[in-house]
Amino acid sequence: MNYLAIAVVAYFLVAIEVILDKFLLTSKRVSHPSVYAFYIGMMSLFALALIPFGFHLIGLKQAFFTIIPGIIFAYGVLCLFFAINKSEASRVLPVVGAIIPIVTFLLSIFFLSERLYLVQLAGVAALIVGGLLISFDLPFKRDKKFFKGFYYSIGAGILLAIAFTWFKHFFERDNFVNVFIWTRLGLFLGSISLFLNPAWRRRILGSFGGFNNPQKEHYRTGSLFVVNKALGGIGSYMTNYAIAIGSVTIVNALVSTEYVFILIIGLVMSFKFPKIFQEKESALDLMQKIVAILIISLGVVLISLKHRL
Repeated sequence: MNYLAIAVVAYFLVAIEVILDKFLLTSKRVSHPSVYAFYIGMMSLFALALIPFGFHLIGLKQAFFTIIPGIIFAYGVLCLFFAINKSEASRVLPVVGAIIPIVTFLLSIFFLSERLYLVQLAGVAALIVGGLLISFDLPFKRDKKFFKGFYYSIGAGILLAIAFTWFKHFFERDNFVNVFIWTRLGLFLGSISLFLNPAWRRRILGSFGGFNNPQKEHYRTGSLFVVNKALGGIGSYMTNYAIAIGSVTIVNALVSTEYVFILIIGLVMSFKFPKIFQEKESALDLMQKIVAILIISLGVVLISLKHRL
């Protein structure tokens, strides 16, 4: 299986994770995005199970610079949850997916000496255009240019792009498992740093009450959270592996397939949970999203052409 196929499967798993994230956050089963981000950081410690498969100690300076992108990743995830909590997942992810390839492409040019063929650049451009088209309401309104959570989406895209590019830098200099473990330690430390914000600290500490006084609903929420994060963990691992063996710009551009999956799954789920998913079903809205999906599909084809020549 080449890295393109690995990336698409990974994004499908992550799409399911995002839909469940939206369900848990918007249904108030999880009280706040900071609480959600904190527990994800805690679960990142499961990466320690990979220690026998390639982990080794590194110098203090190298450890510091390997952990930093994990912390950045943690805050990118936090911004993403704030955005998902405020708006439709099928709006948030396209914006994030548009920002990531732009930022990673610029960073890759300056720091990774990466170059793409012209046809691949056209593919990245198509993915960006499709991502933006799928994100906004048509027709535009004067008093509402951007959807709720738009700026959080921008912040998430920038932070995640920086983290992914930094990951790629270390993947080229060490084995995949070792880099994965060290960066996940950074994610863990990033989640611990959420305690520095008094409001977030109170919410996180307040969530511990569910463990002291467990109820059936807490068990269900906890089980759903664990299964959801297991899917996301597998997807994240596969994404990082695809980045390690392929082009960071192309793998991140393929995130567009993720929000195609999100659009389809979210639309189906909106029939059962309309207040949570709030996917619009007007003819104009569906047409807008269908056109965007076609543009995204064209982008995926274009960036794949190099590998078929």
